[in-house]
Amino acid sequence: MHFSWCTELHIVEMENDPGFRVDFQAAFLQQLAMYVPNIYSAEMDPLLEKQEEMAQKQIFDPLEWYLFREDPDVCLEKLRKCGVSQLCGKVFKSGETTYSCRDCAIDPTCVLCMDCFQNSIHKNHRYKMHTSTGGGFCDCGDTEAWKTGPLCTNHDPGANSECQLNEELMAQAKKMFPSVLKYIVDMTIWEEEKELPPVLMTREKTDHYYCVLFNDEHHSYDHVIYSLQRALGCELGEAQLHTTAIDKEGRRAVKEGSYVSCQEAKEEIKRHSENVSQRPLHVEVLHADVMAHQKFALRLGSWLNKLMSYSSDFRQIFCQICLKEEADSEKPCLISMLMLWDAKFHKGARKILHELIFSSFFMEMEYKKLFAIEFVKYYKTLQKEYISDDHERSISVTALSVQMFTVPTLARHLIEEQNVITVITETLLEVLPEYLDKNDKFNFQGYSQDKLSRVYAVIYDLKYILITKPTVWTDRLRVQFLEGFRSFLRILTCMQGMEEIQRQIGQHIEVDPDWEAAITIQMQLKNILLMFQEWCACDEDLLLEAYKECHTAVMRCSTSSHSREKTVLQLCGHTLESKRYRVSVDPVSIHLPLSRMLAGLHVRLSKTGAISRLQEFEQFQVELLVEYPLRCLVLVAQVAAEMWRRNGLSLISQVFYYQDVKCREEMYDKDIIMLQIGASFMDPNLFLLLILQRYELVNAFKKIMPTKDQDLTKQCNILIEEMLQVLIYVVGERYVPGVSSVTKEEITMREIIHLLCIDPMAHSAIAKSLPENENNETGLEKVINKVAVFKKPGVSGHGVYELKDECMKEFNMFFYHYTKTQHSKAEHRQKKRRKQENRDEALPPPSPPEFSPAFSNVVKVLNCDIMMYILRTILQRAVQLETHLWTEAMIQMVLHLLSLGLLEEKQQLEKAPEEEVTFDFYHKASRMGSSALNALNILMLLEKLKSVPQLEAQKDMINWILQMFDTVKRLREKSSLTPSTQDKEKAERKRKAEAARLHRQKIMAQMSALQRNFIETHKLLYEHTQETQGREDSVMEEESIPLAIDSSRIALGPKRGPSITEKEVLTCILCQEEQEVRQESAAMVLSACVQKSTALTQHRGKTLELSGDTLDPLFMDPDLSCGTHTGSCGHVMHAACWQKYFEAMQLNSRQRLHVEQIFDLENGEYLCPLCKSLCNTVIPIIPLQTQKINSEDSEAVAQILTLARWLEIVMARISGYIANTVTSSSTEVVLAFLHRAKYSNSIKEMLVLFATTVYRVGLKVAPNEADPRIPMMTWSTCAFTIQCIENLLEDEGKPLFGSLQNRQHSGLKALVQFAAAQRTTSPQNLIQKHLVRLLAVLLPNLKMEDTPCILDVDMFHILVGAVLSFTSLYWEDAVDLQPSSISSAYNHLYLFHLVTMAHITQILLTSATGKGISTFRFFQAFYPKGITPYLRCAALFFHYMLRVSPPEDLLLGKQKRALCSYLSLPTNLFLLFEEYWGTVSPLLQRYLMEMGEYPRKRNNLIELPEDYSCLLNQASQFRCPRSFDDERKHPVLCLFCGTMLCSQNTCCQELVNGEELGACTSHALQCGAGVCMFLKIRECKVVLIEGKTRGCLYPAPYLDEYGETDPGLKRGNPLHLCHERYRKLHLLWQQHCIIEEIARSQETSQIIFGFNWQLL
Repeated sequence: MHFSWCTELHIVEMENDPGFRVDFQAAFLQQLAMYVPNIYSAEMDPLLEKQEEMAQKQIFDPLEWYLFREDPDVCLEKLRKCGVSQLCGKVFKSGETTYSCRDCAIDPTCVLCMDCFQNSIHKNHRYKMHTSTGGGFCDCGDTEAWKTGPLCTNHDPGANSECQLNEELMAQAKKMFPSVLKYIVDMTIWEEEKELPPVLMTREKTDHYYCVLFNDEHHSYDHVIYSLQRALGCELGEAQLHTTAIDKEGRRAVKEGSYVSCQEAKEEIKRHSENVSQRPLHVEVLHADVMAHQKFALRLGSWLNKLMSYSSDFRQIFCQICLKEEADSEKPCLISMLMLWDAKFHKGARKILHELIFSSFFMEMEYKKLFAIEFVKYYKTLQKEYISDDHERSISVTALSVQMFTVPTLARHLIEEQNVITVITETLLEVLPEYLDKNDKFNFQGYSQDKLSRVYAVIYDLKYILITKPTVWTDRLRVQFLEGFRSFLRILTCMQGMEEIQRQIGQHIEVDPDWEAAITIQMQLKNILLMFQEWCACDEDLLLEAYKECHTAVMRCSTSSHSREKTVLQLCGHTLESKRYRVSVDPVSIHLPLSRMLAGLHVRLSKTGAISRLQEFEQFQVELLVEYPLRCLVLVAQVAAEMWRRNGLSLISQVFYYQDVKCREEMYDKDIIMLQIGASFMDPNLFLLLILQRYELVNAFKKIMPTKDQDLTKQCNILIEEMLQVLIYVVGERYVPGVSSVTKEEITMREIIHLLCIDPMAHSAIAKSLPENENNETGLEKVINKVAVFKKPGVSGHGVYELKDECMKEFNMFFYHYTKTQHSKAEHRQKKRRKQENRDEALPPPSPPEFSPAFSNVVKVLNCDIMMYILRTILQRAVQLETHLWTEAMIQMVLHLLSLGLLEEKQQLEKAPEEEVTFDFYHKASRMGSSALNALNILMLLEKLKSVPQLEAQKDMINWILQMFDTVKRLREKSSLTPSTQDKEKAERKRKAEAARLHRQKIMAQMSALQRNFIETHKLLYEHTQETQGREDSVMEEESIPLAIDSSRIALGPKRGPSITEKEVLTCILCQEEQEVRQESAAMVLSACVQKSTALTQHRGKTLELSGDTLDPLFMDPDLSCGTHTGSCGHVMHAACWQKYFEAMQLNSRQRLHVEQIFDLENGEYLCPLCKSLCNTVIPIIPLQTQKINSEDSEAVAQILTLARWLEIVMARISGYIANTVTSSSTEVVLAFLHRAKYSNSIKEMLVLFATTVYRVGLKVAPNEADPRIPMMTWSTCAFTIQCIENLLEDEGKPLFGSLQNRQHSGLKALVQFAAAQRTTSPQNLIQKHLVRLLAVLLPNLKMEDTPCILDVDMFHILVGAVLSFTSLYWEDAVDLQPSSISSAYNHLYLFHLVTMAHITQILLTSATGKGISTFRFFQAFYPKGITPYLRCAALFFHYMLRVSPPEDLLLGKQKRALCSYLSLPTNLFLLFEEYWGTVSPLLQRYLMEMGEYPRKRNNLIELPEDYSCLLNQASQFRCPRSFDDERKHPVLCLFCGTMLCSQNTCCQELVNGEELGACTSHALQCGAGVCMFLKIRECKVVLIEGKTRGCLYPAPYLDEYGETDPGLKRGNPLHLCHERYRKLHLLWQQHCIIEEIARSQETSQIIFGFNWQLL
């Protein structure tokens, strides 16, 4: 028996006393040695099912029997029913959808799987959806991960908690698990290639080896395939198979044989895969037994994994064994060994071992903690191995850190007991020393992108450990955190001042230095720096201690650098002594994380009030602290002044990121704060002198230097502007908690207000412009509705937020996060708005919040002597019109600073008595200057500025400031309110508003008079309009009023109305010359696109003939499964002009071989020269041949030519042709004949060209001008295109006539006239044969072979074919004749009546049979719906063929009676049968089959669920029908038929006509005749494809609550179906515009190497 060895063990155990121990391990290994090599003997071509069956029978069944001591199936079923674990523990595969709740998750790493989410309370919250990269873990049941709702209904322990195992079972598990685990570990880390452990070598060693190729991330897929083909001489298919398996599993046996042959193969593969830039592939030669045992060890791991999912006790036993260290051994425990070897394992082994960890340690909180301790113990080693490894992070054991470090209690424990912050920061310092320069500063020149991106993983771990702030601080936690903080400061010290740059003078820099690495590290550290500051701020003592440490580190960096030489500066009686340093000459760095960390801590000290304790430590050298951030701001100013343009793009990029939202919080913003700290501690005059000196502007303000160098003057002016801007920020930017008492919500509101002052913005655009916190939140949703109103989107575009009017007053023109472009846009928009509201254009700053006590001295900068000197000097220059020394922007900034000073003084005066307010900006500004240069005070200068013409735009602002001076003066003097300038201004504004109102009134009166005059002049037109309106409004039953039939509006029969005869003069879009369309003239053509279509199919999923070599297209199936559609963009060209244009395109494409063309010239494709629509042919424009009917003749003929007589003549003529003789008839004397029209050679050529294209595209065959099927295809495309247009008009609810787009009208007109003329280019006997076959369907007397049943054909196609080919009956051998106008009228009438009766019979037979209702009741119920589409198509066809105007009612959409009158039909179609009963009754005998259904259903795209998560759910349950693994798939949904496909995967590629096609492309050939529309579910994108080579992406019809799509689910907001956008996609399909959309998309995004659509 297969479980004999385990049975023997049981018997031995039972026969002996309990103390007796059987050696299970020896027996177990002995059995494995016996069975495993046999089970896994064929690795080159394994029979997986057979291997699994043998392993189950010979090893797993005995093991399970030994464990449970009874039938394992029964036991496992008991355990399954017993209950489920509270933790879900599902491990995510790559590509699976995960959900996070923004309301309840502790941090963004807390996620739920699809099942848990759908059964949790979070699906009604604000959730996010994302696609997993693999390796994550569902947090359902983890109470520490969720604020509320930690459990879904599936894992709620209330219902059924896990049961305990009995003692005996646990004892068995404890006996068995160690051996199993030891075997798994020993075999996975086994390194011997030829030998096995002695205990497993029970048989004689054979010379049976495998050459095994391992996966790496350096070699491309194609390179591996190439190397295998060259080295092994295998076929492409086999090499692809090997490569796919290697990529998925991590290794694969590629050759089997003796050791020597495998060794040779190994050397060959290495030789072929090695080149200059790449190392060779990793290849090993393994003995077959080693390979077998390693494979089985992993299978055993999967078995254990499954077993542990049944019980917590199993998991605990497993964890205990894994953590147990061997006595007297230095070896680490089993789980640590697996971790330490992880980087050497191949991909398949890693996946299974990681799943083992997930299903055991991570499911038991106590053991998760013990595992985390082991993990941290070996953290440095693991990270170093990961950094030197080349596998993705998702399959590295280091990726498990997120599962431990983000658990708050576990993180606290690891910080306190394992000092994890220090461990992580020391790891960083140990992996980055190669980037340190001689000054111990980082320098990333020539860095490895791959290696650094691996280092970022360590930085992420630091973020994870800090993501949740502690609520309770213990002494131990404080000590360990501070130690970690000191260690982190060491990293920042290495970054402080790194990658210094020096200004290039004379010569441009040759090579741009690498700057990305340093900036990327700054981005990665941004939130970590903020989190460290937040942690420090939790505890006052800790904050002070951290501040001291950081201050010491900054001072150490500051004092160690550069010269100690001093320079002295004097201005306005103030003296500054400082270090000699110039940004434009000396080295400078943009990287100052230490200084910025100190600024962050300082602000938090200010916020908590602990700043008063700063005196506790040594002197606070504020000048040194300010120095470096100031240099950085000066560098930015000098870059703006183009002083550093010779330093290349790298510096411009650094400056961009310095101020960009991704970095600014911890770079630019902190530098401004540091300057504010300087301003609060330093003497304001000295502070400004330091700024003047660093901006190198001392001379510019000391004396006026008349220089002729315009560049230097411009440079100087820009520097002054930049300096003034920074001064505005220093005194005006107070929206930082600690700088003033503002909240985070207020800061976010202010950011949003200033963004929306530029333009209304989409939600995603606002979110992108706001800084994210450590939880990836911006705080946007909390405040957006307070400041903005949401405007919903239309059919395209997205929803936008518009700023509320009451928030406009918060606009600050010099907002410090504006770029220069944003500043000018916002200013322009706000001035324009104020102008429209008839207000002045002054844009003063809003009143800023009050500085907190620690920063209250900053305002002194505004009214100090140096500031007044600067302001007065600039104003003086403007007044004296020294144009080269000032700019308007400079004046704007001066005015802004004046406004800030006045607002500050006003606020202080309103809060406190006048004598207590020491801020005396008003007095300083109105005081005279001491020198002759400053003889005027600021007030006087402002008055004079009003008259400067260049400052006209600033006049309102100057007036506002003068009013503010007045207000402050009155507050100072407490004087009574006297009429002020403000009142005068108000009165003036009121007068202007009144004048504007009167002007508007006058214009409106003039317009009214003009309108009345126009109505008088065109009275008749208006009366007609009113009548029409009245007719539309009258609600009467259309059928009940007898219609006054307009005899000129009948298309068929002897009463046919006149054709619209218009002289058609068209303009060629290429040569712009006009030409009249005439038969004998050179041809004019319409650009057109012919394509196969399944838009009308009634049988979706029907297999289509891919090649039409044997197809007979004369008869169309009634289900319209696939037709040929002809569309046109309506643009006209001369045939000759088009030919030249096409030849030029061909020549051009030959010269640009490297560019992938968006059109296929070989198949006649080109882009319309005017609108760039994709076309593949041209339709010749044929002039209409008008024929008038003589009413007398028609009456005479009517007496003779009844339907019966007409049928006799037709049958006689046909019989004559069949007998090859023409019999004469008495009636033919009455019917006159006409000569057939003669067309010019040019028109004939174009007739042949277009007909051949329709034949070629419609049948997918090579062009052949002599093929007998060409006329059939012509009639077929004409009929099918008309049916498509009728379907579209009905779908959109538009009238049949008068509502077609111009392109549709022109295209249809040309197509029908072409179809009528095409027969002139074909042999008439061929046309006659086709006609006879068509008539044989209707006339049973014509005995023709292959005549289909009447129910197997589409009647409208029969009608079009018969009408267009009927003139061939008039052809004589000698003479080229066609029927007279009377004859034609009767031919059309009787053909149409015959086909109509046949169609009615179709409807009766297919709809009423077996339904048990009377024919009359059926006819009442079904007739209008069933017959109307056919009648509408017929009306369109005859209108465009004969050009008889339709009745008015058809233009207005009233169709029943109007259709019948236009087509010469009785309103009650029963009368048609009554009139012709004698003739028709014999024909009805043969119509007896049942098939089809009328009316045909109108096709729509499939129904999609409202909520996008339902689609994601569907995708998660999708299993590829051709693949047995659960690897990531790309499920796509066909929007035509609803089939779910596996896209972009080799498993579902199909061979079609010798070509490999992806699942989507091959499905499109069947479902949409090559054109199709898919939804990529996991990426939320629509894909349009056409043929094998073309496609494009299109926005999905799912929008979030902000009216935006989310391609790639990057934002992750809940998505809901937008019906308008889905409708737009539907119309894109029904209008046959998919190809056009693809062409347009590809043209706008042309790339040299496109996507391989063939394999989609």
